[in-house]
Amino acid sequence: VKIWNLTKRQCIRTIQAHEGFVRGMCARFCGTSFFTVGDDKTVKQWKMESPEYGEEEEPIHTILGKTVYTGIDHHWKEAVFATCGHQVDIWDEQRTSPMCSLTWGFDSISSVKFNPIETYLLGSCASDRNIVLYDMRKSTPLKKVILNMRTNTLCWNPMEAFVFTAANEDYNLYTFDMRFLESPVTVHMDHVSAVLDVDYSPTGKEFVSASFDKSVRIFPVDKGHSREVYHTKRMQHVITVKWTSDNKYILCGSDEMNIRLWKANASEKLGVLAPREKAAMNYNQKLKEKFQYHPQIRRIAQHRHLPKSIFCQIKEQRIMREARRRKELNRRKHSKPGSMPFVSERKKHIVAVVK
Repeated sequence: VKIWNLTKRQCIRTIQAHEGFVRGMCARFCGTSFFTVGDDKTVKQWKMESPEYGEEEEPIHTILGKTVYTGIDHHWKEAVFATCGHQVDIWDEQRTSPMCSLTWGFDSISSVKFNPIETYLLGSCASDRNIVLYDMRKSTPLKKVILNMRTNTLCWNPMEAFVFTAANEDYNLYTFDMRFLESPVTVHMDHVSAVLDVDYSPTGKEFVSASFDKSVRIFPVDKGHSREVYHTKRMQHVITVKWTSDNKYILCGSDEMNIRLWKANASEKLGVLAPREKAAMNYNQKLKEKFQYHPQIRRIAQHRHLPKSIFCQIKEQRIMREARRRKELNRRKHSKPGSMPFVSERKKHIVAVVK
C-alpha cells in the first residue's frame, strides 16, 4: 500500500500490508485510519499518520478470516465495515468475527458499497450477473436485479439516497432507482469495452467511469452520453477511478502502473483567478449555455479527438446496432401483428428482478 501527497505528487509512505495482492482498501469515516484486505485472508486496520521515528510500521488490528476477501467498504457513521468474497460479512471494529453474514445464491462477490445517506443500506455485485441490495438491520438481503452481463462495481449517488450507478461488462453504465429496479432510469452508452469502475462527484450531478478501452469518461447523471473523454497514448486499461472530495480533480489508476490526476473540468484554469478573469469565465459560460442548441456551437462543444482504436470500434458498433435494428424491423414486418412487442432500450438489458 502506498500513501501519496497530492500537492507534492510524492509517495510519502509504503506499507508491506499483505502477502500477495491487496484486493481492497477503504478509509474510516473519521479519516484517522484505513482498512485493507488481501489474498492472505486477513483484514488489517492501519493508522493514517506515519509511525514515529524508530517506531515499527504495524497494523492497529488484524482479523484472520476464513476465505479470500475481494472488497471492503466502511460504514459512513458507525464503527462498522463490510467485506465481500463468497458472501457479504458485516463486521464490528471491536470484534474478530462478523456480526452477520448475508448471502443469496452461491457465487463470488466482487464489490460491496455502503449508501452514504441511508447508511444502513448496502449494495453488492456478484459474478453471476446479479446486483444485490441488503439492509443491515435485517438478516436477509432485500432484493436483487439480474442483468444480461456481469456488473463489475456500483456507486451510490451521494445526494439522492435511492439512486446508484452500475458499471457493466456490456460496455454500458446503468443508473437505477432502487425502488423501481424493473428498468434503469438511464442507460449510459459511450464506452467500447467493459466498464471496470465508477465514482460519483460530491455534487451528485455527474460521475466518472473507467473502462477496459483505455479511456476515462465523465457522464452527467441524466444524460445517456458522456460530456468528456480522457485518454493518453501511454495509458492502458483503466482499472480504478476516483473523484476527489473538492470536486476539482479525478484520479485514475491503470494497467501500466501509473496514477493520473485529471481536471474534472478540462478547460478550467487552476490557481488564483483575478476578478476580471472570473467575470470573463462566467460570461463565457453563460454564452455557451445560451447558444448550446445552435448546430455549430453544439458541434464544437461535443467534438472530441479520440484514439484511432476507439474511433474504429465506435463505427463498428454503430454498424452492428443498425444491422440488429434492421433485422428486428424485418422480423416484425413478416410476423403476425402484435407477436413481436417493442422492447425499450432500458428494459432490454434486465433479465429479472427478484424480491
